[in-house]
Amino acid sequence: MTRVYLSPPHLTGREAELVSEAIASNWIAPLGPQVDAFEAELGDVVGVEHAVALSSGTAALHLALVLLGIGPGDEVACSDFTFAASANPIVYTGATPVFVDCDETWTIDPGLLDRALAERRGAGASVRAVIAVDLYGQCCDYDALEEVSARHDVVLIQDSTESLGATYRGAPAGGQGALAAFSFNGNKIITTSGGGMLVSRSREWIEHARKLSTQAREPVPHYEHVEIGFNYRMSNLLAALGRAQLETLGERVAARRRIRERYRDLLDGVPGISFMPEAPYGTTNAWLTCIVVDPEAFGADRETVRLVLEAEDIEARPLWKPMHLQPVFASNVSFGGDVSGRLFERGLCLPSGSSLTDEDQDRVVATLLSARMT
Repeated sequence: MTRVYLSPPHLTGREAELVSEAIASNWIAPLGPQVDAFEAELGDVVGVEHAVALSSGTAALHLALVLLGIGPGDEVACSDFTFAASANPIVYTGATPVFVDCDETWTIDPGLLDRALAERRGAGASVRAVIAVDLYGQCCDYDALEEVSARHDVVLIQDSTESLGATYRGAPAGGQGALAAFSFNGNKIITTSGGGMLVSRSREWIEHARKLSTQAREPVPHYEHVEIGFNYRMSNLLAALGRAQLETLGERVAARRRIRERYRDLLDGVPGISFMPEAPYGTTNAWLTCIVVDPEAFGADRETVRLVLEAEDIEARPLWKPMHLQPVFASNVSFGGDVSGRLFERGLCLPSGSSLTDEDQDRVVATLLSARMT
């Protein structure tokens, strides 16, 4: 029986054509015309003029913090309910993450963020920025976050690594923060196998990021460096792959939203199964379809369901383990935690790739329901 993956790459056929063009041009090293085109095309899609293609979404977040001069002695507020790659770059700079729980949208709670910033400032901390994570394809409430951030004089960074193709109040995800990071990892809605992008409306920031991402070389004939740089640029070959994928972004989002709605229909009325809500202020890209399992009502807990699926060669994963529960961040300050803690305990991501067939989805649902009888 063929394994059903959580979110596998979905190739269109155009990838080979554009990668072949890059090879034929002999631009196979980092940078080149495919990189330039990918930056421009993604900027057009998300409605942000300035973009720099990088080796990963993590690199994009790291450079965003470096651009702001964040370092030792500073704190950065960060969504608690997320993957570690949202928080790790804070540590790379020498700054300290402070974690803030989510609300009913599963994204960072603006009211709790307001409290966190006030309390940390009251304690004498230097809080410089907020990393707000668009979770599982859903944007945060940026109107509320922008108001809180402005009042506390912190820079709002948008972690859009999961939300390409989503919208916030009718605008594409990625244009809401002062800086925004995207990821094109193999499991994302479009992929370059590995890669990312940093976008901003500030030309100055993006040009500085471009310099930093190529070892911060000065524009002179010899190798001159007046600041520390990084080897973070995307290759021309991977950019060609990304351009082909980006052409079908709308189709990918439509497919994943259809898959999510079909899961809703197939599981409608099943006691103890609920879905991640869609916030009223936007549309998600449905990157992953996520459910919450009430063990008493359903008759089995989340981990039993996951293991039953795995036994049938179906990949499913728990929701993100909150940062305040991660051993590496056990000593960090956090605000709230009950909401994300409960979601982690009961939440499960179902196979959601845009190439998922109805037959495979039927198999997932039938197997999931069989867990009640184990």
